[in-house]
Amino acid sequence: MYKRKKAQKFGRKTGQRKALLVGIASSLVVKEKIKTSEAKAKKTSKFIEKFITRSKKGDIASRRLLAKFFNPKIVKKLCNDIGPRYKNRAGGYTRVIKLGSRKNDAAKMAIIELVK
Repeated sequence: MYKRKKAQKFGRKTGQRKALLVGIASSLVVKEKIKTSEAKAKKTSKFIEKFITRSKKGDIASRRLLAKFFNPKIVKKLCNDIGPRYKNRAGGYTRVIKLGSRKNDAAKMAIIELVK
């Protein structure tokens, strides 16, 4: 029986795909609002929400887990600023707003931002 694949590959190998998601997530943490393709925005939203949930604890174990993926500046911002901001929120930390198509290649674009 045919089963649909869960993961979107973006035409990249595993390591490149993880690096892409970490890079987009890092930019999102720093700028709190970025413009990217719709597929990347949806995948990044799912990816970063797990880390924001971990950063809400703010303990050493959470910081070490975050440090495996992000640089120290990003980890500090996640644990000190973003985690406490969502202390009373049970998920849904990001918002994806769909835009029109990009002019040169007609890719669907979207804005991903952290909810206030």
